[in-house]
Amino acid sequence: MTTHYVNNAQMLEFIKDYREKLLDAKTNSTEIPRIPEYLGECIMKIATGLSRKSNFINYSYKDDMILDGIENCVHCMHSFDPEKSSNPFSYFTQVIYFAFLRRIAKEKKQSYIKGKLIQDMAFDSFDLQGHDDDADFKNAYTAFIQSNSNFDDSFIKNKEKKKKEKLKQSLANFIDDPKNPKIIINEDNNPFFSDEIRHE
Repeated sequence: MTTHYVNNAQMLEFIKDYREKLLDAKTNSTEIPRIPEYLGECIMKIATGLSRKSNFINYSYKDDMILDGIENCVHCMHSFDPEKSSNPFSYFTQVIYFAFLRRIAKEKKQSYIKGKLIQDMAFDSFDLQGHDDDADFKNAYTAFIQSNSNFDDSFIKNKEKKKKEKLKQSLANFIDDPKNPKIIINEDNNPFFSDEIRHE
């Protein structure tokens, strides 16, 4: 095996072997076996390789993304069933990919909160030295901090957009549900619910 290459067939064999030990430990109520070092190396290589893709490479918290991916793989190690799939590389790549997306979403949320706090912060919250008490400095410093604290508000915009879509969808489902009564306008322009129609 070369430095950057994960052998899928060999990884599958190690997982099968680990799974057997894991099932034996569960049936005999003994200590859960340690994940083999080879599988750890494979997961590390997959996570590091995926982090070098163009859509993940420029994040400053790339190391956190890799660690999240590895942690999720360790948690999901027992979930991979060799009888259903013979491609552990693909399975763990997906696990790591979604771990990366969750970390990006968390970091965007934190970045938004930090930026919003700086933008709305009162100047009195900052510690100043004795010679910085003049009003000109305070005004200039406040303006500089607030104008240069550009933050990504796409997080909150996406959240609001999803909320609107969910509300719209739930309203549409309510209207389309045959169990719910419909509002009908009669000949006299008076609204009433469909379940109020009397069948004579």
